[in-house]
Order: sequence, then C-alpha cells, then structure tokens
Amino acid sequence: MIEEISIRNLGVIGTTTLPLGPGFTALTGETGAGKTMVVTALGLLLGERSDAGAVRQGSDRAVVEGRWLVPDDGAVAERVRDAGGDVEAGELILGRSVSPEGRSRATVGGRGAPVGVLGELGQHLVVVHGQSDQIRLRSSTAQREALDRFAGAALTDVLGPYQDAFRAWRSHEEELTDLVAEQQARRREAALLRDAMAEIEAVNPQRGEDVELTERADRLSNLEDLRLAGAEAHEVLSTSDVGGAADAIGLVDTARRRLDRVADHDPLLAPVTEALANASFLLSDVAGQLASYLAGLDADGGRELEIVQERRSELTALSRKYGPTLDEVIDYLDAGSSRLLELESDTDRIDSLTVTVEEDAAAVRALAEQLTTVRRAKATELAEAVTAELSALAMADASLVVELEAKPELSMSGADRVSVLLRPHAGAEARPIGRGASGGELSRVMLAIEVVIAGTDPVPTFVFDEVDAGVGGAAAIEIGRRLARLAEQAQVIVVTHLAQVAAFATNHLRVAKDSDGAVTASSVSRLTGDDRIAEMARLLSGLPDSESGLAHARELVSTAAALSGS
Repeated sequence: MIEEISIRNLGVIGTTTLPLGPGFTALTGETGAGKTMVVTALGLLLGERSDAGAVRQGSDRAVVEGRWLVPDDGAVAERVRDAGGDVEAGELILGRSVSPEGRSRATVGGRGAPVGVLGELGQHLVVVHGQSDQIRLRSSTAQREALDRFAGAALTDVLGPYQDAFRAWRSHEEELTDLVAEQQARRREAALLRDAMAEIEAVNPQRGEDVELTERADRLSNLEDLRLAGAEAHEVLSTSDVGGAADAIGLVDTARRRLDRVADHDPLLAPVTEALANASFLLSDVAGQLASYLAGLDADGGRELEIVQERRSELTALSRKYGPTLDEVIDYLDAGSSRLLELESDTDRIDSLTVTVEEDAAAVRALAEQLTTVRRAKATELAEAVTAELSALAMADASLVVELEAKPELSMSGADRVSVLLRPHAGAEARPIGRGASGGELSRVMLAIEVVIAGTDPVPTFVFDEVDAGVGGAAAIEIGRRLARLAEQAQVIVVTHLAQVAAFATNHLRVAKDSDGAVTASSVSRLTGDDRIAEMARLLSGLPDSESGLAHARELVSTAAALSGS
C-alpha cells in the first residue's frame, strides 16, 4: 500500500505531497491542474520510461519519492534486499529523478538501483488502468492475461510445469536443428581430421626427437674433423710411435720417477709426487675415453647423415602444417582423437535428440491440453461473474462472453487464443469488445473484470486514471460504488472528473493550480467537510458556491455513504 508520494518540479507541480493510505482515494481538480502529472509521477516510481519534457522549466531535475508499506518477509522485500536496499519496519522508500537532459536515476530502499528494478517491484505493488489500458484490453494477449489472473492457482499449477517443458522442448529442438544444419560441415571437418591424423601417425613423431636429430646431424656433418681432432688429442696424451716425441703420459711419469728418487730427502716433495701420480692416472683415463670415442665413430657416417636429414625433413613438414613446433603437432594428434570422436558421434546425438524432441513435444501438448481445460472452465466462471457486475453497472442487458480457440503454434502461454466478447443484449451477436463497446462501456467492462479478478488475484494497489470517461448519471454512481467495493480488498486511487465517483471516496484529494506570471504551480490538499462539499459542487455544476450545487453535493455524498455502508 502507498502511504504517500512526494513530487518536486514535475510538469506544473512545484512541490507537493499526496497523503494516500488505505481505502478509496479520489483525485480531482480542474483541467490542466496537474492530475496527469500525479499519474506520471507514479509511473516513474514503477519504472516507466522517463521524459525530459516533464521536468519543470528552469529546474535542475524532477524528483519523485514514494513510501510504501510492505510485508518484511514478502517477495517485494526480498527483491529490494537483492538490489542492495532495505525495508525498515515494513516501510519501503522508492525514488526516481529525471534531469532536463533525460538522464534518470532510481533508488530502492535507500540505495541506487537500475530503473528495471522499479519495474519488477511495480508488478507486485500496483495495477494501473488508464485510457491506454482500455485500448490494450482489446488485444488477445491482455484478454488471456486477465483470464489467467482470474484462474489463479488452478492455472499457475499447470502453467509452471508447462513453461519448463516448453523451454526444454525449444532448447532441444534448437540443438537438433543446429546439428542437422551443421552435419555436412562436421563431416568435412572429420574427413580432414582423419587425413591429418593418418599423416601424423605415419611419421610417428616423438617428443624431443627434432632436437636429438639436430644434434646428430651436426655431429655427422663434422665427422672427419671430429675424428682428426680426437686422434691428435689421443696421440698427444698417449702415443705408440716408438722413437717419436714423448707423449703427455710419458712425460708425467718421467717427472714422477725423478722426484721419487730424491723424495726421501725432503718431505715437502711427497704431495707433489702424489699429484703427478694422480695426473698420470687421469691422463690415462682420458686417453682411454678418446680411444673408445675414435673406435665408435661410424665409418659410414655419410649414409647415416642422409637418413637423419630425411627424418628431419619429415618432421619439419609436419611442423609447418600442424605446428609450428613438433610438440604442438603431437598435441594436435592427441586432441584430434577426442574431436574426431565428438564429430563421429553426430549421428548418435541426432538420433537421440530426435527422440527427445518428440517426447518433449508430446509432454508439452499434454500440458497445453490441461491449460486449455482449466481456461475453458474458468472462462465460463469469469464471463458469468463479470456479467453480474455489468448488470450492477447500468448494463443490465449486456453479457460478457469469453471464448477460446487454438493457436496455430504453441507458445510460452500455451495453445489458446482468448477472446473477450460483449453481447449488448439478449439475442444479439457477441462482438469483440473493441468493436462492440463504446468508451464508457469499455471503462465499465474493465472495471467489472478488475473487481471480479481481485477476488482471486489480489493486488495491493489499483490506480484508475479517468476510468469513468464517457460515463455519467446512474452508471457513474455504480462505478463509484464498485470502486468502493474494490477498496474493501485493496487500496484504490482514482483520478476522476465525476462527482458521482468521487462521492464514494474515503480520502478526497484536490489538485489546485494558481498562476503567478509565467510560472504555474500546482499543489495537492486533502478535502474534508465543507471544502469537500464545495469541490463536489464544482464537479457537479462548475459552481462551488451555488446553494443548489452545494445541496446536491451534500445529497450525493450522503447517498454514496448509504450505498457503500459507511
């Protein structure tokens, strides 16, 4: 329920606060006084599109703030907390500001939030009806939504599972369509992948093989230089050439023997002699290694080099095609096996999905039939209840007809197209309400539907913007009476120009304007006692001071109180 709305610099309104509260609030005032701006302000709080043109000329921004009373543990409070705001002691503050450039900011529970959050909350807080909603009521979608609201839990218990099944069906169907459409491309990819894997497997590369082959190629390319250097080094260390130059091992041995002969005379020579002995052993070991190395050099190195270079050429070709490195070629082979398995499983997946889609479709159709069954039963109930309301709204001969027909294709809402028809009198043809009802009749039909639906789908607040357009006399009194009845279950706010409607209000607000040069400001005041009677007289005759008008106004207020039991 809305406790109050504060408005600053919106249209003709400078600064004002609307005290609302429970029951039936009527908002009246002269044409151009700013009643529309009140509805605009509420729309801003409910997330509607902002209009820079609504900012009062010369102001830096228009600001609207609303104070709601909501349950601390309800869906609204939960969404507010999700958005980072807070609900304190059941009180929720929503705010919206609009700059002259059209920039808009929203606050939810004291925290900044996207404007979309206001829209989400508004769906739980308020139902707004205006002239545009009368036009919307002519659409099949709006008529189905009205029937579904009336059906309540009986429908939602089926609609939820239906929509889950519908989404699964569409998802599987989309996947199947994509798989079939891409099947040829995937087959071509699989063929190319098989050829690549066969080519790589034929070469059978090993990790690190390219590095090893590079080293071998370098060794084989310099085989003669290696052999000559190794032989010369071996000869310097240990030569078998008799009578030739002394080798390194022989020279070291000679030095050691000469020191051995005198070592007993000086202990300091002992470590030198031992070092020479170790050097002799080391040189002998190196000479042996060189001998083994020379013996291991392949005499047919040219043939081996050719083989190595051929292998390197094969690996280079693979790297250029699938690399650029040999490790990446091997990784490509490993990943290709998994990818090929995935590509070759297309047929199995398509067959499986085909069965799944058929099963999904059968489940969706079965649930759609259940929706249709519920809607048909509730359509009859809605038509009868609204017809009874129309009788009380000075349309005693009229009756409402709610028809269902199958749509060509299933949708998220099911298989039904709902049509609301109006039969103006018994025996007449039922016609779509957009063609079979005048503006005033359409207002009454909309109100009757809302009154009936409120019993099964309660909404905290209803706002009616001139729902009584085109209505007068006894019909207007019955509209006021029905609005008062609706206010017993919810907060009702009505913008009206009819005294017959305003007479039933428990809270009467007047939007008044005054002119001061080029600046027009509007303010809102709560009317009671003689002030309210004067406003009622103005609505009735345009003469707030006329004795006959005042008398008529008092009589109307008394009649409304008697009819509403207040």
